[in-house]
Amino acid sequence: MLQRPLRDPHTRPGDWVQLTQVQGRRFFLFRLTPGEQLHTHKGIIAHDALIGIPWGSRVTTHLGVPFYVLPPSLSDILRETKRRTQILFPKDIGYILLRLSVGPGTHIIEAGTGSGALTTALAYAVGEQGRVYSYERRPEMQALARQNLALWGLEGRVTFHLHDIAEGFFERGVDALFLDVPTPEAYVAQVRAALRPGGFFGALVPTTNQVSRLVAALAAAHFAFIEVAEILLRFYKPVPERLRPTDRMVAHTGYLIFARPVEPTAPPEPQ
Repeated sequence: MLQRPLRDPHTRPGDWVQLTQVQGRRFFLFRLTPGEQLHTHKGIIAHDALIGIPWGSRVTTHLGVPFYVLPPSLSDILRETKRRTQILFPKDIGYILLRLSVGPGTHIIEAGTGSGALTTALAYAVGEQGRVYSYERRPEMQALARQNLALWGLEGRVTFHLHDIAEGFFERGVDALFLDVPTPEAYVAQVRAALRPGGFFGALVPTTNQVSRLVAALAAAHFAFIEVAEILLRFYKPVPERLRPTDRMVAHTGYLIFARPVEPTAPPEPQ
């Protein structure tokens, strides 16, 4: 399973490993299986040669190309998610988890499921005591997300619904709810009915006019503490003698909107 604590300093059969080039960001992600081989354009390496060695070991393919054996991060796993649509980027997912206060024991709704990248991160974060309720209208997308979650052993933490959220959510009193749908403003009433008092709401949209519509709908439905954010990620070349930004960066991927439902208040009495 993805979340096995890495207290053992050595690799074991069944572990997910990341074989990373000494230079560059290219890597291969796979599960160690006795008797299997990894075939790459950089050469072949037997899984048996990787089992039982210390994490961080330097190994070479049959062509002599060096790699390091590392445990994969959640970010790396999400980047490798099999997809049919654009997935949320790790830079956005990290902030979503923090702003929605997702942790062990959290019960959270997401819609729509898509390829399951956010679903994977949510299932990882809520732990064995939490629950993710994931809504999707397209059967083929839900099937792909189920496959992706099963690959990492996290499917047991997710309840999948093939359902149009215009008809409402089945759950009530959840801790948080996140929408990744084209018209989130159309479902604010359904969101409010599903969230616990003072719960956490979030959404992602790609354009500013969508942001405006959602912010107006949230305010009209007595959501407060509305926040709109855009996260830009820039890497630097880690060369001490010529440290500078890389030529490319992960710029606009979407606008994140967060809010909290509050109780409506009556206007003050005229004096």
